[in-house]
Amino acid sequence: MKTTSFEITPPPGTERVILVGHARVSRTERASAREHLERSLDELALLADTAGAIVADKLVQRRGTIHPATFLGKGKVSELKELAERCKADVVIFDDDLSPAQVKNLEKLLERKVIDRSELILDIFARRARSRESRLQVELAQLEYTLPRLTGMWKHLERQAGGIGTRGPGETQLETDRRMVREKISRLKRELESVERERETQRARRRREFRAALVGYTNAGKSTLMNALTRAGVFVENRLFATLDSTTRQLVSPAREV
Repeated sequence: MKTTSFEITPPPGTERVILVGHARVSRTERASAREHLERSLDELALLADTAGAIVADKLVQRRGTIHPATFLGKGKVSELKELAERCKADVVIFDDDLSPAQVKNLEKLLERKVIDRSELILDIFARRARSRESRLQVELAQLEYTLPRLTGMWKHLERQAGGIGTRGPGETQLETDRRMVREKISRLKRELESVERERETQRARRRREFRAALVGYTNAGKSTLMNALTRAGVFVENRLFATLDSTTRQLVSPAREV
């Protein structure tokens, strides 16, 4: 029998990513650390899928200390660059949080975008936020994450030589940008306080009712259970952080329906 194979072409604009993990353990803890790292990278792959990316490959470094400038050692950075070029990856995602300096140095060496787990999750939150409150919370979190990472975004304005007209435009632009971000953070916090007051008013109306909450890790089935109990019609998808907004619905006891 003749078989036909075919390859599914991803949608245009889909990014290919390399996942990077780091194990910092002694030899006696190596087995348990390897298992933990594998689980963590598997979850990172699911997060990348939720963000709409394709995982091209993974890379793991096992060493005791973190390199302060590039997180990975020099040899591992070279290996990562070769892997990214071979896989035609657009983005490198680190399972650990990176410092602003590490991101800047890695992007320069790898010649492609570098993000960490926190930034990936914030990107997913930005895609999934629907209510006004959740959109404000996500925007605030993104700005607070970005603020310490602004240095270096204005390299095209930095002074190339001395002389009249070349002093300080980069620093001026950077300070202007920081001030704008801080002002927006303050405004978002005020708006969130207003939303919280509205929420408190809504909660006050429900204080005579018996209240319960569904609590669990992402993709544990909270939305599915909510729909089964209350016919809420909450969005359900088998992906991490598919549902971001909190939902309140009334559940009528079967005894009261009789």
